[in-house]
Amino acid sequence: MKEIKFAENLKRARKAASMSQESLAKKLGVDQRTVSAWENGVARPGYEMLAEICDIFDESFDSLLSE
Repeated sequence: MKEIKFAENLKRARKAASMSQESLAKKLGVDQRTVSAWENGVARPGYEMLAEICDIFDESFDSLLSE
């Protein structure tokens, strides 16, 4: 089974957009600690939040959830 690298892909997309965890958190209406947890692989966003993240970074689900 392939490992999903969401945490790494989210961090890559955020940094490519020159965005801080705090600014992403504000756009999504969550706490900065939530974004940090996602990027550290401690938690994952739900489907609706993932869709918002894809919109913000103009990324597909596949690109954020791929290995």
